[in-house]
Amino acid sequence: MHLRFYVSVGLTLIFAPISHAQKNPWPQFLGATRDAVYHGTELAADWPKEGPRTLWQVDAGEGFSGPIVAEGKVILFQRRADEEVVQCLDWLSGQPLWKFSYPTKFKDGIRADNGPRSTPTLLAGRLYTYGAEGELHCLDAKTGAKIWHVSAKKDFNVTPRWHGVACSPLLEGNALILNIGNTNDAGIVAFNKENGEVLWKSTKHKAGCASPIAATIGGRRHVFTLSRGSLVALDPATGREFFSHPLDARHKDHLLAASPVVLDDLVFASGAYNVGGHLLRVKDEKKEVVWKSSDLATQYATSILYERHLYGVHGQWEAGVELRCLDLEKGELKWSRPDYKEATVLRAGDELFVLTYTGMLVRGKLSPQEYKETARAQVSSFGVRAYPALADGLFYLRTKNKLVCLDLRKKT
Repeated sequence: MHLRFYVSVGLTLIFAPISHAQKNPWPQFLGATRDAVYHGTELAADWPKEGPRTLWQVDAGEGFSGPIVAEGKVILFQRRADEEVVQCLDWLSGQPLWKFSYPTKFKDGIRADNGPRSTPTLLAGRLYTYGAEGELHCLDAKTGAKIWHVSAKKDFNVTPRWHGVACSPLLEGNALILNIGNTNDAGIVAFNKENGEVLWKSTKHKAGCASPIAATIGGRRHVFTLSRGSLVALDPATGREFFSHPLDARHKDHLLAASPVVLDDLVFASGAYNVGGHLLRVKDEKKEVVWKSSDLATQYATSILYERHLYGVHGQWEAGVELRCLDLEKGELKWSRPDYKEATVLRAGDELFVLTYTGMLVRGKLSPQEYKETARAQVSSFGVRAYPALADGLFYLRTKNKLVCLDLRKKT
């Protein structure tokens, strides 16, 4: 049995933690480039037969918020009793550094989980969190002190649906952009990242569960996000709507939760509940439909791009969940694998890491011909829903009640 080192919150360590900035941090939802791609080279080619070494683990409260890792810290956003709690830990040891909390009364509509859904964002010493009831905070990442706070519930009449507020903050220039979802010209809102003041409000779109992304197309910056039933494209500087594209979401409780994916002038948006995949070509602030397909309908896991192919988790929790590959240009299904079921995916080079709901971590080579699995390990208990993080070769995953750090680094 290989050595495992466990750390619990409140445990006195026998050594001083070594904190330093990461070469390849994971500072926001979907990582540094907000596309679920890891850009480091520190990963070992394989792992031991019994699976990767557990470096540390700590208790975690309720929530589907994914961990982030930056500036020598791991941030865990969670629900403890009647509070939403932001917990800051040392990234190498799991030692607690500080915490910030505030009261909440959120109740999940299907009694699945009452914790926050949104993944925080950390940049230049400031941490931004968006709670399940719409409480937006900016904190000092070194101390946890509150810098500013906006209540979207109060100021924008945000009423969480049965699943709660789920959008993760996007930083674009001086703007912090959120899918607020208020029909009073505040579907999407940009806040000044320094003080929380509103920079602009745009659209009458109702809120979806997807998080916005930003991309440059034709020399112009765009923000793309999914509202209740449409893909929306905006000017991040002014909030002016370039266009919206209906996604034909007909289910009364549909969840458009997977973020859009951009390559050059192509934008892919997808959803479960009969939405399927839509590929658009964007030019001069207008859109053209390239194809629509029912072969890649992603419920909440954002698809991965690699060498002009899309790799994503097709289907919804109720039935028919598969890992699939589509040709980006044609929308043709290349292959499917039904054995992983519900999962999140991230890419490192030509490898795809699949973290299943049942706690299985799988790695394999990407190809339009097949997904060639090279290793798998049961790394946690049942109930993994949050997106993982990968920073400098350390893999952080959140279960129903634990935050676990796995060592995937090369041996030195």
